[in-house]
Amino acid sequence: MKRKLIAVVFAVMATTIVSAQSNKEIVKTGINLGPLPVVAFDADRGFQYGALLNIYNFDDGSTYPNPKSTWMLEASAYTKGSYKFVANYDKRELTDNIRLSVCTGYYNDRALDFYGFNGYQSNYDMNFIEPLISYSEGSSFKKTPKGFYRYSRQMVKIKADLTGEIADNLYWEAGYNFNWLDISSFTPEGYTILGDRIPGGTTLFDLYKTWGIVPLDQADGGIVSSIRLGLMYDTRNVENNPTKGIWAEAHLDIAPKFLGTTHQHFTLSANMRQYLPIADNLTFAYRVAYQGLLNDDAPWYMMPFYTSMGPKQDFDGVGGYRTARGLMLNRVVGKHTAFYNAEMRWRFVNFQKWNQNIAFALTGFCDGAYTIKGYDIEAKTPLNADLYSQFIDTSKKDGIHAAAGAGLRFIMNQNFIVAFEYAKCFNPQDGNGAFYINTGFLF
Repeated sequence: MKRKLIAVVFAVMATTIVSAQSNKEIVKTGINLGPLPVVAFDADRGFQYGALLNIYNFDDGSTYPNPKSTWMLEASAYTKGSYKFVANYDKRELTDNIRLSVCTGYYNDRALDFYGFNGYQSNYDMNFIEPLISYSEGSSFKKTPKGFYRYSRQMVKIKADLTGEIADNLYWEAGYNFNWLDISSFTPEGYTILGDRIPGGTTLFDLYKTWGIVPLDQADGGIVSSIRLGLMYDTRNVENNPTKGIWAEAHLDIAPKFLGTTHQHFTLSANMRQYLPIADNLTFAYRVAYQGLLNDDAPWYMMPFYTSMGPKQDFDGVGGYRTARGLMLNRVVGKHTAFYNAEMRWRFVNFQKWNQNIAFALTGFCDGAYTIKGYDIEAKTPLNADLYSQFIDTSKKDGIHAAAGAGLRFIMNQNFIVAFEYAKCFNPQDGNGAFYINTGFLF
């Protein structure tokens, strides 16, 4: 189970919320800041520390609560060597009816989740692999199986998208995306092999290469250079904190070799989100998302990504805070996959303090994911056949991976949002419980 903890310090939560609630909001103008210190912990990556800063420019306030432009800056690192630097910029009116969104980042992740492909066709068996890998501490050995389900990845991401209006609430989308991925096996200090039961390596990722499931010419990653084209329909009343409306989009990601892509591929993505007001300050919201790689020789390392156009980064795998809460990151990976979110949002208090619009909201949710069409996970070599049967079973189909939970959100000026959420999986194959402290609504 991943645990993520971000220490959030804001004096508002210490103030008395007995002030009378008010539905009349202060119209914000000029520059508003949303700083957030970051502290996190992961059993393999260590402690995370750093800072996050959101900068909102409301200018004359004519577009409030939607800012005219936004910056998001993050720099954070892990004590065991992983780190990331992210800078995103969004300008609502680059020219008349044209919006510009730019997302950039460098990610060095020494312990990224890898649970195999096709959902339940890949067995998640912590008890079985405990005797295979351990680390020494003095003269004794302690079992630490989590490293078995990890690999290492460095990545540079740059994407720039333009959005323009076709008719009322209907928009075209066009953009360019660049990824550089350098992938290797997970080899933290202190780990050793007990015996020679896995002669080719110590992780599930090594076994996938040994079996020929991950082709050797794709195992180390590559370059992705692609053009994205799409359509979007958007009737949300507020972009970052909607209470009614529809937000739907579909786009095609075209990554041919002549643009510099190492392994050519084409991806189709579609999302449907709707926000239904039930009563005052009570909203039911849902999202259904689909993504499929359209060519059979598409690289394995692009399957975990869910592409996103506009001001948000691509989602890095199904599972976790940005896709399906509670599920382990990258638990559902295949050629064609889908996930859903359904949640009730109740904003139970609103007030003004220090010239800011403050609100608190409770959420209850159920998230899930499914592999529609799997990746070819038949072994191409007979090596480690006994382990193959322990971790892969192609005779069964994938099922719904689901979790449910609840959360609390602090909302300032309908844009700066801090979320506290806990989710519990229905099936231990997908994880146990997961607690998140993060920013924004999931969708």
